[in-house]
Amino acid sequence: MQVRSKERGAGSKDRGATLPLDPGSSLLQVKDLHVEYLTTGGSVRAVDGVSFDLAPGEVLGLAGESGSGKSTVAHALLRLLQPPAIITGGQVHFRGRDILAMSDKELEKFRWREVSMVMQSAMNALNPVMKVGDQIMDAITAHDGDRGTRALRTRAGELLEIVGIDAERIDAYPHQLSGGMRQRAMIAMALALDPPLMIMDEPTTALDVVLQKEIMQQIEELKGRLGFSILFITHDLSLLVEFSDRIAIMYAGQIVELAPAGELFSNPLHPYTQGLMSSFPTLTGEKRRLTGIPGSPPDMATPPSGCRFHPRCSKVLPMHTRIDPALREVTPGHFVACHLYAGMGQAQQVMARG
Repeated sequence: MQVRSKERGAGSKDRGATLPLDPGSSLLQVKDLHVEYLTTGGSVRAVDGVSFDLAPGEVLGLAGESGSGKSTVAHALLRLLQPPAIITGGQVHFRGRDILAMSDKELEKFRWREVSMVMQSAMNALNPVMKVGDQIMDAITAHDGDRGTRALRTRAGELLEIVGIDAERIDAYPHQLSGGMRQRAMIAMALALDPPLMIMDEPTTALDVVLQKEIMQQIEELKGRLGFSILFITHDLSLLVEFSDRIAIMYAGQIVELAPAGELFSNPLHPYTQGLMSSFPTLTGEKRRLTGIPGSPPDMATPPSGCRFHPRCSKVLPMHTRIDPALREVTPGHFVACHLYAGMGQAQQVMARG
């Protein structure tokens, strides 16, 4: 079974209980999501109490180091996880419908009609022995029924044109397209049934910076024209700051900070977010030394007690090693899971950051 409810330990708690998740205004609502990988060495808690919401037309960025749980969250939302991964708790609602309670037949109709996904590394995601147009047509048929060959080819050609690929390339194989064109073809496939939400999992990782910019401009233009929402997953925080409305920072399976993109850029509060912000250079302004983050992410089979970032944190205090901080709102719309900001005002936050 992919979804399995179970009792969690006494030390477990709903880390997202303070988030204002409003089912009336949210397109997607995720509350206290838990995902584990069952191995011979024990259970690995890849996602541990993740909560967030996504409004219609919004771009929510999900950032963090490799292994932080970003892609696992994405696959859990569409119920694409395969054993040994299982969803062990939480709620995922889309327009009020419980995704975790859907049958396989309901999921077939739900995927691509309501939520689609652009996988990372288009060359691996596309079938190398099938024509690109056939793969787009297959996606439409699988989730919306057979419309007839002529109608399907017409729609596939339209989708390629939408993402800037000549419709004549409908019979090209993936290896006959450039890296940027393959990624655009993946976006065309995700747009096939006009879903209101698109999940993009590292869609530009394998591309050079010039192609990255072109793809991002293409996505932004399509979003403006078609009005869909985006959950954009990447380890590149600098990319998210320009593209997202809000950004959630993940560390060791948990969201440690969530804020509007501009606020997160100008006023990062969590020491981990501050480390991420100090890990990439600015294009303008004075030169500054890049500091990065010492150490490595924890082993999720045996995560550290208390705050999971404390072994790498320069501001760690004794209580941080014992008590897991809850995600709480410290300024309007800005949430952080860090004991340094518990009950603090604006002036005290500045002192804590320093």
